Amino acid sequence: MSKKWIVGVDLGGTTTKLAFINLDGDILHKWEIPTDNSNEGQNITTNIANAIDQKLEELKEQKTNLIGIGMGAPGPIDYETGVVLNVVNLGWQDNFPLQESLHSLTGLPVAIENDANCAALGEMWNGAGKGASDLVCVTLGTGVGGGVIANGNIVRGINGAAGEIGHITSIPFGGAPCNCGKSGCLETIASATGIVRLAENELSMPESKGELTLIFAKNGKVTAKDVFDSARNGDELANKVLNEVTFHLGFALANIANTLNPEMIVLGGGVARAGDILLDSLKANFSKFTFSAARDSTNLSLATLGNDAGAIGAAWLIKNKLNL
Repeated sequence: MSKKWIVGVDLGGTTTKLAFINLDGDILHKWEIPTDNSNEGQNITTNIANAIDQKLEELKEQKTNLIGIGMGAPGPIDYETGVVLNVVNLGWQDNFPLQESLHSLTGLPVAIENDANCAALGEMWNGAGKGASDLVCVTLGTGVGGGVIANGNIVRGINGAAGEIGHITSIPFGGAPCNCGKSGCLETIASATGIVRLAENELSMPESKGELTLIFAKNGKVTAKDVFDSARNGDELANKVLNEVTFHLGFALANIANTLNPEMIVLGGGVARAGDILLDSLKANFSKFTFSAARDSTNLSLATLGNDAGAIGAAWLIKNKLNL
C-alpha cells in the first residue's frame, strides 16, 4: 500500500465526511464527524485538523504520509484563495478564509472547491465518468446541484457560480418559489422536496386514487421514494408526477447538452437512487429536446460513488494542484 495519502473532506451542514485516499482515487479509510457550526463556525477547521491527527494516531501512521487536504464546501468558492464567499448553514461570515485556516492548523497544502464540483470531479476520476474529460454531474437531493467539467477541468465562471443547474428556470412564468429568491427553478421540481410538492398537489385532488393515495391516507405524507416505488408498481398518479419531473429535468439537461456536448451526464444524490424508473423516463424526455449530434454522443448514467464522491473529488484537487 502506498504511503502517500491525500485527505479528502466533504463538509456538510450537519456532518463532515473525511477519508484517506491514495493517488489512484481509492478510499483507504473513511469516517465522519459532526459539523459544529456554533460560535460562527470557528470550531469547524479545528475539529477537522484534530480528527485527522486522531485518525493517524489510531492507525499508527505518520503525518508525513499525508501530501495535502482537498475539501468540498457548500456555496461559491474563490478557488485561487480558498475563500468561501458566502454560505448560509455553517455560521461563517462572508469571505471566510477556509484554505488559510486549515493550512495554518495542519501545515499541509490545502485546496478548496464547491462541494457539487467535488462530486463531479469524484465521478470523473474514479466513478461513473471515469475516463471522460467532458461531463456534467447533477445531484438530485434535497436541492439540485451541479458540476460541469470541460476538458478535464471544472467550469467555475467569473464568480465561481457556474454549474448552478438547480437554478435553471424551468417554469418561466409562475412556478413554485425557490430558496434562491426566484420562482420556477428546476430545483423546485426535480429535487426530493419538489417531487413531494408535486405529488401532494395531485393528492389534494378529490378524484385521486391508487397506491400513492393509500400511502398518503395512511401516513399523512409521502416521500420521493414512495412516488418512485408506486410508479414502478404502475400507479397512475405517481407516474404522472414522474413524467412531469423528468419532462422538466430532461428539457434542462437537453439544453445543457446542446450547449456543452458532454460525453456523459451523471445523475447522483438520493433521488437518483430510484434507478431505472427515473433514468428511463428521463432518457425519453432528454431525447425529445436534444440536438441529434449531442443526443447521439451524450450518455446519461447513474453515479456510482454515492456519498464518497465529494471526498474523492476533493482529493483530486490536491493531486491536480501538485501535479501528482
